Amino acid sequence: MQKWIADYLAAQKRAVDSIKPADVAALVDTLRDAHTRDAQIFACGNGGNSANCSHFVTDLGKNSSEAMGKKFRVMTLNDNIQWMTAIGNDYAYEDIYWRQLENYARPGDVIIMSSVSGNSPNLVKTLEWANAHGMRSIALVGAKRGRMAELATQVIVVGDTHYGRVEDVQMHLLHMMCYAFVESEEARTGKQ
Repeated sequence: MQKWIADYLAAQKRAVDSIKPADVAALVDTLRDAHTRDAQIFACGNGGNSANCSHFVTDLGKNSSEAMGKKFRVMTLNDNIQWMTAIGNDYAYEDIYWRQLENYARPGDVIIMSSVSGNSPNLVKTLEWANAHGMRSIALVGAKRGRMAELATQVIVVGDTHYGRVEDVQMHLLHMMCYAFVESEEARTGKQ
């Protein structure tokens, strides 16, 4: 058992080490720009990534907003079960996120999507809709990259395909994006 745990931890470290700090800094810049422009930030994912996105929205909306003074306008598209099931039932499951954006999104808003495969049909359709409507898009994906990596404005690829490891690193990324505003004057102001 200890060898398996040691091997898992070593693989997790390699996955974390696949992230380039400059790529994360660029995402922080995108969020700061959205904050400055009072643009809406949306987040969504499926399964474990749905939970990660909800966690991100909580941290950005509370902790990061308190550090910035002015609040981030941020919401997740995966927490309104009633709306999601109505859309899924009346249209298609692939429509559960982009049809919500029809009500909320404006050109210049930002959407953050997290997926291990990068090929989830509902996320791909949402990225296509976002691109067609002038939104900025961020995709956090695993090493398979998928269609999302081709469509998103900004992409971070976690260098692994193991679902647990990739989702853990994606949560690292989401936490870094939030805590940058809490702990870094440079993140808050954009000045080095």
